Amino acid sequence: MTTNFAPTNPHRAVRWWLISVAALIALMVLVGGATRLTESGLSIVEWKPVTGSVPPLSEAAWTDAFEAYKKIPQYRELNAGMSLSEFKQIFWWEWSHRLLGRFIGVAYLLPFLFFLWRGGLASELKRRLWLLFALGGLQGAVGWWMVASGLSERVEVSQYRLATHLVLALLIFAGIVWTVRRLAERPQLAVPARLRFTSAVLVILTFIQIYFGALVAGLRAGRAYNTWPAIDGAFIPSAERLWFETPWWRNMFDNVLTVQFEHRMTAYALFVLVVLHAFDAVRSRAGAAVSGALWLLGGVSLQAVLGILTLLNQVPIDLALSHQAVAIVVLTLAVMQAERLASRQSAETQPGAVPAGQPG
Repeated sequence: MTTNFAPTNPHRAVRWWLISVAALIALMVLVGGATRLTESGLSIVEWKPVTGSVPPLSEAAWTDAFEAYKKIPQYRELNAGMSLSEFKQIFWWEWSHRLLGRFIGVAYLLPFLFFLWRGGLASELKRRLWLLFALGGLQGAVGWWMVASGLSERVEVSQYRLATHLVLALLIFAGIVWTVRRLAERPQLAVPARLRFTSAVLVILTFIQIYFGALVAGLRAGRAYNTWPAIDGAFIPSAERLWFETPWWRNMFDNVLTVQFEHRMTAYALFVLVVLHAFDAVRSRAGAAVSGALWLLGGVSLQAVLGILTLLNQVPIDLALSHQAVAIVVLTLAVMQAERLASRQSAETQPGAVPAGQPG
C-alpha cells in the first residue's frame, strides 16, 4: 500500500526555482553548442565577469573588439579578411552565451539567499545547494580556461577543455534534477537491486557518452567518416588506424577516428543496456520504474537516430543541435530513473517502502 502524505509541500517554491535554473542551464548548453558550431567561441578574447556583460555600444568599441580578435591565430589562419559585420555575427553568439551564464548565476544566488533567510531548508539540502553554487562558480572559471586554450597557439579551443566544460555544466544540471526529485515526497519502491545498479550505470554511461560527444565536437570528428554502420570501411577499423599515436591512450582523445569510434561504441553499449533495463523493469513489474525505463528507451532510441542522421549529413547545425538537445533529455530521464529507484532515506523526505507494482 502507498504511504499517505500531507497535501502541502513546503518545498514547492524551491522546486520551481530549481526547475527554472535547470531549464536555463539546458538553454545555455544549446547556445554553447551553437557557439561551437558557428566557430564563435573565440570572438571575445578577454574575460571581464562584470563589465563584459555590456556589449560594444559604439563603432569605436566594435572596432577595438575586432582588432583584439585579429590578434589571435583563429583570425589569421581561418578568418583573414573577415568584415566587421561578419565579426559581429560570431560576437553575438559568444556574448549571448556568456550573458546567459551570468544571468544563471544571479537567478540561482538571489532566490537561494532568500530561501536561506526565510529558513526551512534542511541542513542536507542547504549543503547540496551550496555545492551546486560552488560548481557553478567553477564552471565560469572552466569556461575561460577553455577559451584561453585557443587564444595563442591554436585556431580552436582544446577538445579536452571543451569536454570538461560541457560535462561540468551537465553535472550541475543533473544535480539540480536529482535535488528536485528528492524534494517530491513519494514512497520507496521495493525493486530488485540489479535495477538500481543498472539505473546508476546508465547515468554514468550517459555522462561518458556526452564526454566523448564533446571530444567529437572539439575535433570536428563528425565531419569525417560519414558512413554508418561502417567507419573507415569496416564496423571495427584496423588497430593500426585506431592506435597509431604514442602513448596509446592519446588516441582516445586526439585521434579523430578513435574518438568517433569510441563515441559510436559507447552509444551501442548504452542502447543495449537501456533495452535490458527496460526488459528487466517490465519483467519485475517495477511500478513507476517501468514507465521511466520505457521513456528512457525511447529517448536513447531517438538520440541514436539523430546521431546517425547528423553524421550522414556531415553535421548540419539544425540536426547537431537537435542531437545535443535530446542528449539533455536522455540525461534527464536517466537521472530521474536512477533517483526513482534509489534509497529515499534523505534529510528532505523519508517515506516508507512499498512493493513494486504500486504507484510511486
